[in-house]
Amino acid sequence: MSSIWIYLAIVIWFAFGALISWQARKRLGKGIAEYFLANRKIGSVIGAFTLSTTVYSAFMMIGLVGLVYKTGIGAFGFEIVFLVASLVLLAIFIPRFWIAGKKYGYVTPAELLGDRYQNRAIAVIVAIIFIVTLIPYTSVQLMGAGLLAETLSGGGIPYWLGSLILPIIAFIYAWWAGMRSVAWTDALQGTIMLVGSLALLGFIAIYLFPEGMFTTIAASFPEKLKFTWGFNMWLGLTLPWIFFMLLIPQVSQRFFILKDVKSIRGMIIGFGIFGLIYTVLVTIFGLAALHIVPGLEVADQAMPSLLSLVPTALALTIAISIFAASVSTINSIVLSLSSIVGRDIYRALSPTISENRELFWGKMLIPIMFLVAWGFAQLKLGMIGILSTMSSGGLMSILPALIGAFFWKRGTAAAVIASSIPSVIVIGWFYIAGLKPLGIWPPVWGLIISTVIYVVVSYLTRPPEKAGEFVDYTKNWQANAKALKE
Repeated sequence: MSSIWIYLAIVIWFAFGALISWQARKRLGKGIAEYFLANRKIGSVIGAFTLSTTVYSAFMMIGLVGLVYKTGIGAFGFEIVFLVASLVLLAIFIPRFWIAGKKYGYVTPAELLGDRYQNRAIAVIVAIIFIVTLIPYTSVQLMGAGLLAETLSGGGIPYWLGSLILPIIAFIYAWWAGMRSVAWTDALQGTIMLVGSLALLGFIAIYLFPEGMFTTIAASFPEKLKFTWGFNMWLGLTLPWIFFMLLIPQVSQRFFILKDVKSIRGMIIGFGIFGLIYTVLVTIFGLAALHIVPGLEVADQAMPSLLSLVPTALALTIAISIFAASVSTINSIVLSLSSIVGRDIYRALSPTISENRELFWGKMLIPIMFLVAWGFAQLKLGMIGILSTMSSGGLMSILPALIGAFFWKRGTAAAVIASSIPSVIVIGWFYIAGLKPLGIWPPVWGLIISTVIYVVVSYLTRPPEKAGEFVDYTKNWQANAKALKE
């Protein structure tokens, strides 16, 4: 495919997004909550789209397609478990995050933990963990875009340039009007993702599998329709994703942006519908690629190779949908990390900083974050799907502290510090060294270590005075939401 067509499609797509972002900027007010949380006034539809597109990134159309291509239907089971677990966790935690944000004015999840445990150092530690683990995850989005642009253009668009275009677009959306711009453009990205995927499914089913898709795949690749993952592999990959919704800050920060209880329900239902449709479609693409482009040595090449065989207009639509998925994720990550650095690290170093100054430094960090992620993407480390899971796996170190914040009054600040630091070090060490003691994957070891230390140290130390108030207030979120409304 000519690189000219790809550039033209990107320009048209960007123009529509820029128009939406400009409209968002016209409504931009002043202050931290306005810029990073859209003043907590996002409704059901936009909320569902921004959550869905933030979660379902280039990992799906590049990484998960590759994972299905390589390991078969087991990848679908892995993703469906994630979706079901996510819906359960969203129903439990979104209302609690939301009501806590309304009452205490939280902007970031790290700030919530620091205030709940009454220890500013916790916010700093959690912020650093977020940054260290999420830069690789951000680079995954850029890797997917660079790989796709290079493959579709036959090398006409080099990898480095393909992976650079998206952060430039994402930077403009995020910088221009903050969360409102990101959330509104996410609705456009989500629509493109679904429409493009459905169009590709129709073409594949009608033109590439005239004798029936699943009949052909079952006859040619019966082993790919069996669950071949070992239990330890399944647990090691699935466990971090089960708690993805709570641990990834760009996701949990979205729990603060909703305007009311009705919006909470709409976000959860919309996310479930989007997630189910997109997961099924992506799994089908991975299985179809087995027959259409067999024998690929690099599994992440499955989707780009598949698109090289479809009509130009359709290939461009899918390419833009993948670019859209990447942009919606990376601008959310960078916007979230920028707010975290300003709110939880810079403010800790300078407690008397004004809100305007905090916002200034938060915005200054946006281009820096993009450049760091782009530089990391040039390393081209490993399979995209595995790298994504490694990034989320590192966040398992703070899971006990997060759950304890809402449900266990006994949890203490000392326990959070003592449990999170060694466990994240162990997870990183095991991943880098390729260690799986007793066949157990790094995130599982990290969670075991973190949980044991958190519980033991909590019993040995004194809980903060705010613990009881916080747990009780968030537990009774429905009654407190009515009181806020009145």
